[in-house]
Order: sequence, then C-alpha cells, then structure tokens
Amino acid sequence: MKRELLINWTTDNLDTAMHMVLLYTYNAKKLGWLDEITLLVWGASQKLVATNKEVQAQIKQIEDIGIRVIACKKCAEDQGVEDKLQSCGVEVFYTGEILTPWLLEKKPFLSV
Repeated sequence: MKRELLINWTTDNLDTAMHMVLLYTYNAKKLGWLDEITLLVWGASQKLVATNKEVQAQIKQIEDIGIRVIACKKCAEDQGVEDKLQSCGVEVFYTGEILTPWLLEKKPFLSV
C-alpha cells in the first residue's frame, strides 16, 4: 500500500514554513516515512515562496527528491505571483481538481 500525504500550506509565517512545513515535507520523503507527498501552496504561502530566496531554495530541494509542489492558480493570479511560482518549478493550476477527490476519498491530509 502506498503511503501518501497531501499537505495544504496556507501560512506566510517564515518560521512555520522553514521549521515545520518544509522541514517535515523533506524529511518525510527523504527518511522514507511516506512514499508520495504533494505540497499544495495555497493563499498567503504563495507570496512567501515568490519573494523569499531561502524558501525558494527549500522548494527546489524538496522537488529534487521527488516531492510534487503545486499551487492554486486562482490565488496565484489574484496575488500576481503565478509566473514566479512557475519559475520555481511549482505546478500552477486550479487545485480544487486535486483537493476535492482527495478529501472525498479520505486520503491523509495535513493543513498548515
């Protein structure tokens, strides 16, 4: 059975981003706690990714070990950060398409 998790990251708090969201996401994959992780960058976290070089470096690191990083297109458009997110390797699309089935199937979900 595949051990998978969807992490919904919404906060723009740098400490939470670096010491919880990105740290746990990286370690959970690298240390084999989970097989498949998707990090959903949604709302305020999008501006943090778009503007903070340290966060961008961590995003690249987690992408490099096989973690899928996605972002809500509507939020990105509203905040004017869609191009910047894409330049960081983040997939930008209407994420309700992935979130709704995930929730209906009662798959593991973490919201921060």
